Amino acid sequence: MSSSANQVYPPSPEFAANANATAAMYDRAEADPMEFWAEQARRLDWETPFGEVLDWTNAPFAKWFVGGKLNVAYNCVDRHVAAGKGDRVAIHWVGEPGDSRDITYRQLQAEVSQAANYLSAIGLQTGDRVAIYMPMVPEAIVSMLACARLGLTHSVVFAGFSATALRSRVDDAEAKVVITTDGQYRRGKPAPLKVAVDEALGTGDDAEKSVEKVIVVRRTNHEDDLNWVEGRDVWWEDTVGEASPDHTPEAFDAEHPLFLLYTSGTTGKPKGIVHASGGYLTQASYTFHNVFDHKEGRDVFWCGADIGWVTGHSYLVYGPLSNGATEVIYEGTPNTPDEHRHFQIIEKYGVSIYYIAPTLIRTFMKWGREIPDAHDLSSLRLLGSV
Repeated sequence: MSSSANQVYPPSPEFAANANATAAMYDRAEADPMEFWAEQARRLDWETPFGEVLDWTNAPFAKWFVGGKLNVAYNCVDRHVAAGKGDRVAIHWVGEPGDSRDITYRQLQAEVSQAANYLSAIGLQTGDRVAIYMPMVPEAIVSMLACARLGLTHSVVFAGFSATALRSRVDDAEAKVVITTDGQYRRGKPAPLKVAVDEALGTGDDAEKSVEKVIVVRRTNHEDDLNWVEGRDVWWEDTVGEASPDHTPEAFDAEHPLFLLYTSGTTGKPKGIVHASGGYLTQASYTFHNVFDHKEGRDVFWCGADIGWVTGHSYLVYGPLSNGATEVIYEGTPNTPDEHRHFQIIEKYGVSIYYIAPTLIRTFMKWGREIPDAHDLSSLRLLGSV
C-alpha cells in the first residue's frame, strides 16, 4: 500500500473545539440511547409531542416517536419563516446553461404552498402517491415538500432512468400524479423527458391505470410539438403557478409514510423502501447538523448528489432545510461547459461545506490540480464524501 493511502488530515484544534459533535454527546448516547434520540427529535417542531421514543415490540419493525405528530414541510420551511428567517436564502440554484435563482425561505414557503394547493384541488388525499421524474430544478424540491406538506407519499425517480424503469415504479406505487419537465439539460444540450413519461404511461390496452394527471414544468422549451394528452397533461405554470401561495399544513403521525424510494434488487424488479416521517427527519436533521458540523446562518452547503438517490433526499432536501441551511443546488454535469464549473460555483457562492461522491473526487484527480488551483476555494472548511 502506498503511503498516500494512509494520509490523515486531522481537524485543527480550533475546528475541534467548535464542533457540533463532541465526545460528551457520544457518552450521553451510550448512557441513555432513548433519551439521546428524544433530544434529537426535540430539535424539530412537533404539533403533538411523542410519548414513547421507540416501540420495538414487533421487532424487527420499529416504531419511532410513538404518538407524536408533525409536518415535515413545516419543519423544513415554515418554522424558519415564523422565526424571522424568511429572507435567508434557502437555495442558490444554478442551471447548467448558466441561469440561476436565489430562493429565500419565504419564497420557498409560497411555492410549496402553491403546489400543495393545486395537488389538493385535483383531489389528492393523504396517503396518495406522487411520482416525481425531474432533473435538478427547484420545482423538484418544491414538489417533494408539497407532498410532505399534504401527507402524500412521494416516489422520486432519477431522471436518467428509462421509461420502463419509470413505469415499473409508477405501477408499484399506484401513483395518481406524475410531475416532470418537458426536457432536461445534459452536457449543454436539451434532452427530452416528457417523451419518456408518455412512453411509460402507454396508450390503449397498455395504458397505465392509476395516473390521472401529468404536471409538466417548462424547462428546455425545445419542442414546438410536444405530445399533449388533453385532460391529463397540464403545464406547471398554468396550474401550480396560478394557485394561492397561502396554505396551512396539518400534522401527521410520526409513522406516516413520507416517501418511497426504489432500489433494483437481485431479481431485477425494483423494491420500494418506505421511509416514515418522524424517525427519518430526526435522523436526517441530526446527521446534517453533527456530521457536517453545520453552523446556521454562516455556512453555505453543497451536496452534489441527485435527488433521485436517498443521499439527495437526505442531504439536498430534508437535512439541510430542516436546519435552516443555505445550500447550492446545481442542475448539470461537473464538466459543462468545462472542468472549472464546480470550482467556479464554490468560489461564487462561498461554499463552506462540500459533499460529493468518491467517483467525482477521482475524476477531479484525473483532471489535475491546476483546475482547483485556478480558483479561490478559501471558503471551504469541511469536505464530505461517502
